[in-house]
Amino acid sequence: MKIGILGAGAWGTALAILSKKAGNQVTLWSYDGTVKNFDGIKKQTKLNITKNISDLSDMEAWLVVTPAAYFRETIRKSAKFYKRKPIIICTKGIEPKTNKFMSEILNEEIPNCKDFGVLSGPQFAAEVANDIPTGSTLAGTKNTLIVGRQILKGMYLEESNDIIGAEICGVGKNAVALISGYTSIKALGENEKALLFTRAWNEVVDFGLANGAKIRSFLGLCGIGDLFLSATSKTSRNYSAGLSLANKQPVNGTVEGISALNGLIFRSKKLKVSMPVLKELKLKMGI
Repeated sequence: MKIGILGAGAWGTALAILSKKAGNQVTLWSYDGTVKNFDGIKKQTKLNITKNISDLSDMEAWLVVTPAAYFRETIRKSAKFYKRKPIIICTKGIEPKTNKFMSEILNEEIPNCKDFGVLSGPQFAAEVANDIPTGSTLAGTKNTLIVGRQILKGMYLEESNDIIGAEICGVGKNAVALISGYTSIKALGENEKALLFTRAWNEVVDFGLANGAKIRSFLGLCGIGDLFLSATSKTSRNYSAGLSLANKQPVNGTVEGISALNGLIFRSKKLKVSMPVLKELKLKMGI
């Protein structure tokens, strides 16, 4: 298949490498023509890299892998080149200015896109690029699931039709991972860390159910799987950002957990979902 990937950061480049190894023709769009470097991988000789979104017009499927803050801009730029192909959202996050999910933005900017899905799970990009076993949830329409199997050969896929559930899991784990990093320093003991972690995730689950998500999603790879990875490892940007906040140090780079935490609390008000732990920790972190 001819696959277009929008976004050449670590995750976009890793997915491009994975898809190329699966036998697909991959075109990777980079806004500045550069891609993420992974040690030991000469990806530049394997991937077709472009700065022109128009080069993706004839692809059979798109994977969108930009940071949440730039997702709308990227989709808006690419909309005129869209030709009714499946789109897989690989961005985990919430738009900072509007508190909208990526699927909502996609529907606003490309309203004629009927085949789409969400890829979400425990995935560190460098490990995917280096063929370390990885599993993810792919939630989407029937056709998107069929296409996704071809694109993502080599990755264990847990298939689902619960798009909103997979999306909320990705947003929620970002927020809870941030909290976990913070409480690993600030909690009075191991008991309190476990208490706050569990209560925070329960609030995310309650929010998801109020949005029509299925409880099964929170028990799968996009849920507890991704939560375990992101909320227990210093390799996680969100966990590391929580550590920085606890130590009153600057937070560097893109940290989706901050906008995720703010967005969940904002949206919970309309749904009347109680989030006392998320609110309290937001105040303590000063974000």
